[in-house]
Amino acid sequence: MWQSYMNGLLVAAGLIIAIGAQNVFVLAQSLRREHHLPVAALCVLCDALLVAAGVFGLAALLAQNPLLLGIARWGGSAFLLWYGTKALLRAARPQALEQGENSGPRSRRAVLLAALAVTLLNPHVYLDTVLLIGSLGAQQPDPGAYTLGAASASLLWFFSLALGAAWLAPWLARPTTWRLLDLGVALMMFAMAYQLMRSM
Repeated sequence: MWQSYMNGLLVAAGLIIAIGAQNVFVLAQSLRREHHLPVAALCVLCDALLVAAGVFGLAALLAQNPLLLGIARWGGSAFLLWYGTKALLRAARPQALEQGENSGPRSRRAVLLAALAVTLLNPHVYLDTVLLIGSLGAQQPDPGAYTLGAASASLLWFFSLALGAAWLAPWLARPTTWRLLDLGVALMMFAMAYQLMRSM
């Protein structure tokens, strides 16, 4: 159970810790103190639902077809290696977080709708959460614990951004911070790919 939980936690953490549209949006709302906690909660909820759909939908499908299971394992390993390589390349050319200012305060409804758009209209969300995290979770001894681990990573990350944005802002302005984060992401992705290939 704990191995599945940690696998979910590490894979999800490696995928969500990067400069992306969703993270930039959460940080921007947090720095402005504009409905930042509901935005973080919405991001966590969306991630948890998408991961669960991927894990349990794919789990049933893969259990019935060994060929698909093999494809998922090799495909998941290839994706992890590719994603880890991308993180290494980002570490070689790190960028600081850049965020423009908005003109004025918005209602909670407007902010949450914007957060939904940033989350659900991004194709990488489906590639990462439903396909990659889901296919890896479908192969775990305890898919439920894996899903909980992935949701925990999302919860820790988004609420850390929401609650610590003011403190993090000077650090996120430094390319060195993102270099270290991307190196950590690369190591996690390579370790998971190795573990997945060993199980074949």
